[in-house]
Amino acid sequence: MTTVGEALITLLEAHGVDTVFGIPGVHTVELYRGLARSKIRHITPRHEQGAGFMADGYARASGRPGVAFVITGPGLTNTITAMGQARADSVPMLVISGVNATDTLGKGLGFLHELPDQRGMMEKVALFSERVTEARELPGALARAFALFSSSRPGPVHIEIPTDVMVKPAGGLAPVLANTAPPAPDVAAVAEAAKLIRAARLPLILAGGGAKQADSALTRFAEALGAPVVETANARGLLHRHPLCVPASPSLKAVRSLMADADLVIAAGTEFGPTDYDGYGDGGFVLPPNLIRIDIGADQLARRPVTVAIRADCAEALDALLAELGPAHVAAKDGAARAATAREAALAELRSEYVAQMRAVEVIRDALPGSIIVGDSTQPIYAANLYYDHDRPAGWFNAATGFGALGYGPPAAIGAALAVPEAPVVCLTGDGGFQFTLPELGAALDAGAAVIFVVWNNRGYREIETSMLDVGVEPVGVSPAPPDFCKLAEAYGMEAERLTRVGGLAEALKRARAAGKPRLVEITID
Repeated sequence: MTTVGEALITLLEAHGVDTVFGIPGVHTVELYRGLARSKIRHITPRHEQGAGFMADGYARASGRPGVAFVITGPGLTNTITAMGQARADSVPMLVISGVNATDTLGKGLGFLHELPDQRGMMEKVALFSERVTEARELPGALARAFALFSSSRPGPVHIEIPTDVMVKPAGGLAPVLANTAPPAPDVAAVAEAAKLIRAARLPLILAGGGAKQADSALTRFAEALGAPVVETANARGLLHRHPLCVPASPSLKAVRSLMADADLVIAAGTEFGPTDYDGYGDGGFVLPPNLIRIDIGADQLARRPVTVAIRADCAEALDALLAELGPAHVAAKDGAARAATAREAALAELRSEYVAQMRAVEVIRDALPGSIIVGDSTQPIYAANLYYDHDRPAGWFNAATGFGALGYGPPAAIGAALAVPEAPVVCLTGDGGFQFTLPELGAALDAGAAVIFVVWNNRGYREIETSMLDVGVEPVGVSPAPPDFCKLAEAYGMEAERLTRVGGLAEALKRARAAGKPRLVEITID
């Protein structure tokens, strides 16, 4: 007899899932019944938060949904932080959990892992939460999740299966594969937008994380318009070293000036969130008055005033605009000069210590070309989010924007390394944030994920300390003593080395890459 738990694995395989991240427990044992016989690999983190962050990193690096299996109650609540990060950054994540037996739900009888209303809690974080109560409901629940991931603005989805339902017969269940696509660009909206573009003399493009899979289309579009392209942190890696690229935060005055001077702004896949557009909290960001906005989510398009809205995949919308403009469209002649001026002014705006920290990130990029750099909330990540040009689309992401969860970097880097094993993967984390998810070093070794963990050790939460000092608050609670990271890595059986300056980082990274296995490099900062 095939059970619901076994059928779940078969259906996930049909949807193209090859990896799940999770920690089994008494309430998910039946979900694991078919896993050992399947082609899906199971990765065991050291904490369910790590499972969620690994699924997040897997999804960002691969473009496919990341999947986590977690237990009822505490396993699921441990995963909520990762789901919050995925919600903020529009990352496709499927969290499948158990829940107590159907006839006990909501009665407060004190069963193991019981919550008053587990699904109700998850509905506040997930895009949707669904409970499977009968075997026949399972294919549809999964189909709705994967259809959402492929057709609209993604995020975390939760499906829960009661323990008594997991063991029910489920023979003959067929997957529902809708292959749902985003809506095609509206013809009238494209024509109206093209009319605005033809009239513009100083066009500007804002690219966000929703455009990170549209590098080729964005490049063609920018060149056809002669328009500088300003990139938020989640768009870095697009148009690397292109004359029109402005890899600088819209929170910087130089970038805001470029936006203010533009007579038309085309925003592709960006939500105009404050962590990107008002990072200093000075209220200085002003929404462009003449705005074409491209986004896959109708709800996102409705949140702000817009001149023309195009609901579509970014690449499809940009190609449609190019086709509507036709080959006769004349590009603005000064786009490269405007972009160069903005780049120079933005870099000059940074404090000297930020420039030094950003240069450390460039050392990583240049030592390991085509690498995926996964960041935690640490000084060089903050600095590079302000200004940094990465060399791989979708190869720069971190938790220092949006939800801002500490401890994100190490497990997310493991997920990325498993998703794209041929690419060098570097986790850049601080000593403070690393201690949130430090045990995931063991998970990297278990999984054979060749992550290079670069620890920026400044003995505390220095970015927070700086923020306190900037507003005249005496620093308190910002100096947690770090452990000896090299000894801890060695205790797990991982090779490690310590540097006292950034100057030796490039060679250390090359040694780590040549080793072909997880390795730790610590940089002690004065």
